Amino acid sequence: MQSIAPNGPAAHSPADLPSDVLVVEDDTLIAMDATETISGFGVESVRTARDVASALQLIAECAPDFVLLDVGLIREKSFAVADQLDRQRIPFAFVTGYSGPAGVPAAYAQYPVLRKPYLRDQLLETLRRWRD
Repeated sequence: MQSIAPNGPAAHSPADLPSDVLVVEDDTLIAMDATETISGFGVESVRTARDVASALQLIAECAPDFVLLDVGLIREKSFAVADQLDRQRIPFAFVTGYSGPAGVPAAYAQYPVLRKPYLRDQLLETLRRWRD
């Protein structure tokens, strides 16, 4: 992700951001970078999960305000998590390096998608629109 000046075009107020974000990402470096970036935006709590089972457990323990959901996790897709988030009406956005139907199937077309590699500004805009 690219850095931006703290008072530049992506300056924000934490009031317009979710206070608890769950990042479901199997790549440790990407998860760490996303967590650090989201915390830098002023989000109070950022949690991570590496697989479907861990994500579902964290959601059951304490439902997050918003979830960044990587489509392709190690040996599994994250659609079971997407279905649970939909049932609980928890807003989320898919994150994927895939394009077309290999990325996000048409059944999930109503959800926002961040394409990897995404910019810091794109992540911030996705978080700002978490209630949309």
